[in-house]
Amino acid sequence: MDGKGRWMDNVFIERLWRSLKYECVYLNAFEHGVQARKQIGAWLKHYNQTRPHSTFNGQTPDEVYNKEKIYQGHAPDNNIQAA
Repeated sequence: MDGKGRWMDNVFIERLWRSLKYECVYLNAFEHGVQARKQIGAWLKHYNQTRPHSTFNGQTPDEVYNKEKIYQGHAPDNNIQAA
């Protein structure tokens, strides 16, 4: 964060909360907290693993994250030969 009041500081989290509310919370009448936790958890898994995002050219956040890990050298080294 760059400082108090900068609009970019919260734009990504605000978009996530908006999607969560409109796609999960407002569509379900949760009976209790356990049910809410379970369904919101399932929605977050869907959001990250299966839901394509226009920001990422149709990729999921997990696909983008895992691609970044490979580029940063965090993937296993396949060039190591067994002794």
